[in-house]
This record gives sequence, structure tokens and C-alpha cells, in this order.
Amino acid sequence: MNYFYFPLEEWTNDFVNSWLIPTLGPFFDMAGGWIGTLLEWINWALNAIPAEVLTIIIVVLAWYLAGKGVAIFSLIGLFYLGSVDLWEEGMQTLAIIFVATFLSIIIGIPIGIWSAKSEGVLKVVRPILDFMQTLPSFVYLIPAILLFGLGGVPAVISTFVFATPPCVRLTNLGIRQVPEDVVEASRAFGSTSGQMLMKVQLPLALPTIMAGINQTIMLALSMAVIAAMIGAPGLGSIVLSGISSVNVGLGLIGGLGIVVLAIILDRITQGIKTER
Repeated sequence: MNYFYFPLEEWTNDFVNSWLIPTLGPFFDMAGGWIGTLLEWINWALNAIPAEVLTIIIVVLAWYLAGKGVAIFSLIGLFYLGSVDLWEEGMQTLAIIFVATFLSIIIGIPIGIWSAKSEGVLKVVRPILDFMQTLPSFVYLIPAILLFGLGGVPAVISTFVFATPPCVRLTNLGIRQVPEDVVEASRAFGSTSGQMLMKVQLPLALPTIMAGINQTIMLALSMAVIAAMIGAPGLGSIVLSGISSVNVGLGLIGGLGIVVLAIILDRITQGIKTER
């Protein structure tokens, strides 16, 4: 089938090395600096709070938002992280997840709203989201390393790219599912587009938007081990160490730590959706 040669590899490398890095390198350096600072602050805050106090906060939050069963599981899960000496790694993973999810929300929700308001924007955004979701997640690591080096910052960037599509898609879906008669009634009472969005569409779409945020958090956690391949600290690096040294026990305790965090975050964010 090689009737002709398509030099995509050469074109891509020329584009990256001849234009992207020389032209936008300072921007990527600045963005990497901001993200690195935010990551350090959150990581510092999570580790500065005594483990017992943070456990109580999470358990109370879980009880309030998701019920007694989730609170008990959260208590047992957090005791597990401490008992296998993975508390610090667990907080490092949470810091990366928080920053990546924060970026996904502040960028993904406005794009989702814009897509819901304009069919033209949706036609542009949809194939980009398809590309982001179907491209193997390992591929994201290459440009992340090239533009941001090794460590937590490229891990946040690659996690953000992988986890953002559900936030955009479900925000778009939630806005579009608002009943048309409600929108018409709001318009009949003289609401401006901004008032209609803030006081009618977003409140009614909030459960769907929260479902998108929940999926974003879960996808971000699923990147923990992959991101460890480019130097991301946390539970993923424990699993990766277990794989590289064929240490089944080490891989198991790190993997269970990721599962514990995933279940706690999933149930609490689902509880927020139900609470709304």
C-alpha cells in the first residue's frame, strides 16, 4: 500500500523544532512556571496539614455529601494509606489531580457553554475532543516532555489534555438539555443572554456538569501511573517502581492506594451532584 510517501514525521518535527519551540518557548516556560508554583502550593498545603486533621476533614465532608457508608470507607481508606507509609505519595497524587482538574474546569466549562450556544463552534470542537479521547495517552507524554521537561508540570499538562473532554461534552449536553419552554419563559420576562445563562441554564444543567467533572477526576486518576513515566511523583511512581523491579507487593499497595483515592473522590463528587 506504499504508493506514495507521506512525510508527516518530518513535517511534525520541523514544525516543532523550527517554529513551535523557538516562537512559543517563552510562553510555555511561563505557563510551566505558573503551573509548577500552583502544584507546589497545593502539595505543600496538603502535607502541611496533619494527617489526622485532614482525615477528619475528608471524613466529615464525605459524611455530609455522600452519607455514612462513604465516610466509613474514607476513614478506612485513609488509614490504609498511612498504614502502608504512602500518605505523602497519596497527597502528591491528589495535588496533581486537583491542579489538572482545576485547569480542565476553567477551560472546559466555558468551551462547553460556547459549544452549546453555537453549532459552528460545536462542529470545530467535536473532532478535537474525539482526537483527544482516542489518541493513546502515552502519546501525550512526548510533547509534554519536549515543552515542559520532566516532573510534575508535564504530568499535569498531559493529565489535563486527557481528562478535559468529558467536562466539555457534558457541559454542552447539560446546557442543550434545558427545556426550551423554560428558556422561552425566561426570555419573555426580559432576561438578557447572560442572565439566562447564569440564573436558568447553568443551575438546571448543574447535575450534568457535575457528572462531567466527576468523569474528569476519574480520568485524571487513571493517568497517575502513565504520568509517573515522565517523573510525576505520587502513587503512580510506586506502581511504576513495582513494575520495573518485578515487586508484586509494591505494585499492589500503590495500586490499591490509587483505587482508594478514586473511590473517595468519585463518591464525594457524586454526592455533590445529588446534593444539588
